[in-house]
Amino acid sequence: MIHRSHRDRDFFHAPRRSLRLLLLVVLVPLLTGITAAPPARGDELSDALARQKALAAGIADQRKQVAKLNALQAGVRAETIDTKTALAGINADLGMVKRRIASLADQIAVIKGDYDDLVGRLADLDRQLVVIQGQEEQKATQLTQRKSVFADRLRAAYRAQRSSLIETVLAADSFTDVLTEVEYFIDFGEQDKVLAEQIVRDQATLAALRQSVSDSRIATESLRLETARQRTQMAGRIADLKVARATLAKVEAETARQLAVQRRAYERLATNKAAVAKAITQDQAAQKALERKVDDLVRQQYQRGNIPSAYNGTMAWPVGGTITQEFGCTGFLLEPTVGNCRGFHGGIDIAAPRWTPVRAAADGTVVFAGPNPYDPYPKAWIVIIAHAQNLRTWYAHVDNDRPPPVRPGQFVRQGEIIAYTGSTGRSTGYHTDWRIELNGTFVNPRLFL
Repeated sequence: MIHRSHRDRDFFHAPRRSLRLLLLVVLVPLLTGITAAPPARGDELSDALARQKALAAGIADQRKQVAKLNALQAGVRAETIDTKTALAGINADLGMVKRRIASLADQIAVIKGDYDDLVGRLADLDRQLVVIQGQEEQKATQLTQRKSVFADRLRAAYRAQRSSLIETVLAADSFTDVLTEVEYFIDFGEQDKVLAEQIVRDQATLAALRQSVSDSRIATESLRLETARQRTQMAGRIADLKVARATLAKVEAETARQLAVQRRAYERLATNKAAVAKAITQDQAAQKALERKVDDLVRQQYQRGNIPSAYNGTMAWPVGGTITQEFGCTGFLLEPTVGNCRGFHGGIDIAAPRWTPVRAAADGTVVFAGPNPYDPYPKAWIVIIAHAQNLRTWYAHVDNDRPPPVRPGQFVRQGEIIAYTGSTGRSTGYHTDWRIELNGTFVNPRLFL
């Protein structure tokens, strides 16, 4: 049996003690956390994967928001085109245009709110990107440090000529030493396993973070481009709204000017209330008498086969100009009272310069053209066209110095000149009073346009 001196035992045990000391120095910071790096958390990978999932959900939600905003932009654009068309067309319905412009303003306000929300989402994405990039850099540094520590540990073990477990047992002085050494090796193996698992988790976490950074960058840049595009579109819609409002203001100003002219004429005619009441009564009687005469003329033309039994088509404006009176209750004193409405107008007054051509609103047969024989002086010149047995159009106050170029019984096409704008009869200025009579009752001409 070989006996070793204390010095020999110290010689054989010194490398193991040195190795233990070295491993202690290396593994303590490894297991307790790398200096200047936050302690490793078992749920870091779960957090990174959850962030990926939340980011994907957020991007999907943003796409829905952008799709909604695109639909709003398209709707406002279509509405704007319709409004501009209405304003550019002849005889715009100012009430309708006003409602459309108010609706456009409301819709643009909604778009502005959604756009601001999109800008807020972009800012959130920017902030998230900064946070994730910081986490990515931190995790990359931590992983590099752990790998470096692990490499140092392997190199130290090699330099110390780490002995195998069998060699250590054979070299032990006692069974207690054997147990100690075996426990040491088992513990060291567990540390290897913990370290390897931690590095694997770190690598998976880093990969997830890098994917989140990549996804965030793509989403951020895409949303930034989309936000810029939406801003450009919104600026266009706001500019269109401004133009529509300015155009409406011009049309309203011209209408107000024409109305002021007519009101002054009304005021001159209305100084004697008794005379006004008499004039209204006379006008109504003359109109009723002319209606009866026209009924007979329409029957005659219908029996000759010159008028169809029904009308199937769309009418057109007979003349372009400024609408000074719409159909319905207008409040003008020289119009008759109907029900609770004082001043009911049975047609649409279209103011235009004298001798502006007046055209047939639709195909039909002229049944009357000339001064109303039942009118007191001054007589109004009128053209009446039958489009069907129960449908006819009236064009009143046309000029007499340039009389209508059509005659009763003549068939005319839509758009054909039938008269010229004048101010005959009890008129307050150059205009055409366009009326549509359906089944013996005057109705709103806009229903047929």
